[in-house]
Parts: sequence; structure tokens; C-alpha cells
Amino acid sequence: MMAKIAISLDEKALTDVDRLVREGLFPSRSRLIQDAIAEKLARTARQRLARESALLDPQFEKALAEEGLSSQVDEWPEY
Repeated sequence: MMAKIAISLDEKALTDVDRLVREGLFPSRSRLIQDAIAEKLARTARQRLARESALLDPQFEKALAEEGLSSQVDEWPEY
């Protein structure tokens, strides 16, 4: 579902948007703005994940992973 919203842009940004549409890089102003917002949201999510990952203790995470695997090793098939 799409929703219509109103936004305000300064003249320089609007000129740049119109130029990109005119050059055929985007089919419309709306599409350019939709893509820009989607890209920004994805980048923000990646940055959040990176920040949260930086808080993890690698030694603790490794110990957890090895603990989880060690209980299943006997069930693994022979190769």
C-alpha cells in the first residue's frame, strides 16, 4: 500500500531531483525519493547492526557457539 505525503525540498535539492529525472535515471520524482528513503533506511539498519555487533564479546560468542556445537557433534554423520 502506498501513502501520499507532502515534503519540502530546498531549491537546489529539487533542481537536482528534476535533473536526475530528466536524465532518465529515475522515472519520476516520487520514485527517486522512494529509492532514496529505502536506501537511507537500509543504511541505518546496517549501521545499527554494526553498532550492536561491536558490543558483542567475541570470546563469549565463540564459547556459546562451541558449546552449542559440542552437544551435537556425536549426532553428525561420518564423512
